Amino acid sequence: MLVHICCAVDSHYFLQKLQIEYPQETLIGFFYDPNIHPYSEYQLRLLDVQRSCKMLGIELIEGEYDTLSWINAVRGLEKEPEKGARCAVCFDKRFAVSAQKAKEIGEVTFTSTLLTSPKKSLHQLKKAGDLLASQYGISFVAPDYRKASGTQEQNILAKKDALYRQNYCGCLYGLTMQRQEQKRLADELMSPISAQIQPQSIEYRLELYTKRAEYEEENISHKIIKQRFLNWRLLMGLVRVRKEVVSAHFLPYSSLKGEYSRGKIDMQIDNVSYMNRDEVRFISLEYYNQLMQSSYKSVRELIYNPPSFDAELVLRQKLEALSYSLGVIVVVESIPTNKIEILCQTESYEDVREILLRPN
Repeated sequence: MLVHICCAVDSHYFLQKLQIEYPQETLIGFFYDPNIHPYSEYQLRLLDVQRSCKMLGIELIEGEYDTLSWINAVRGLEKEPEKGARCAVCFDKRFAVSAQKAKEIGEVTFTSTLLTSPKKSLHQLKKAGDLLASQYGISFVAPDYRKASGTQEQNILAKKDALYRQNYCGCLYGLTMQRQEQKRLADELMSPISAQIQPQSIEYRLELYTKRAEYEEENISHKIIKQRFLNWRLLMGLVRVRKEVVSAHFLPYSSLKGEYSRGKIDMQIDNVSYMNRDEVRFISLEYYNQLMQSSYKSVRELIYNPPSFDAELVLRQKLEALSYSLGVIVVVESIPTNKIEILCQTESYEDVREILLRPN
């Protein structure tokens, strides 16, 4: 039986139920989800599905990440709500490719772990699966493992085996609408030009779960815990001196009360220059290199290839007496002596992140 897999939280429970109910069947997992956006999130979900299938002794096939064809398929349905017409097209596409794959490898039956997702319509999924099965001359199995406390059992199992729990369905459009309704920043769609990994970003989680996989491979004791913290994203940072833009690197957690400030340097203490408004400070690239023991030749080089976020937090703590300060700290080639204008658009928000620990 070919089993289309959407994510480990849904598949881990679903596959085990299938193993019990269909002991005579050899299950083959098929991860085909071109709807998942961005690609780093796709990689993260695939990583967790690979882990789940390895735990259950199930072969896994990865389908093509043909996102462009998926976008073309749902064109015009971008504003449809969850469980609406866009989802129906999305199911049809993924089921069609799954049915085709089942036929290709000689399987006569296929199903999907989408059936166990509480966010999906069971009727909608069964209708799509049955239609495609008839077209390919195979059968579609649609067990309802949600009933009789199935969803609760699924959640217990996901927690027990420390599966990655995504907090949105997967597609760009559903995510955008969900974050708008929650009045939350869609930071899943944000990646700085520097490629610096931001706290609790998808890239951060991908790094964490990849390290977890390495620990498991080496039988190293570990645990993932959650931590509430203040998250931050820089949306735009700009410095002008006498109306001319200069290269500037904003340290993490730099924030203005508004988005714009202007003034002049009126004080310098220990190589830190203070602007006369809005708690803005400047340090030179030379001093940055000294503190970081780095050798950047220009601020532009620093902008596109910075140290890690945590390393820059350590630097910030060296420059700032208050560890919880949100004042702007900017790195420039040389300290401006003329009138300065600053545009600093940021978002600071309460968040929860996962941390990988190695107990003694």
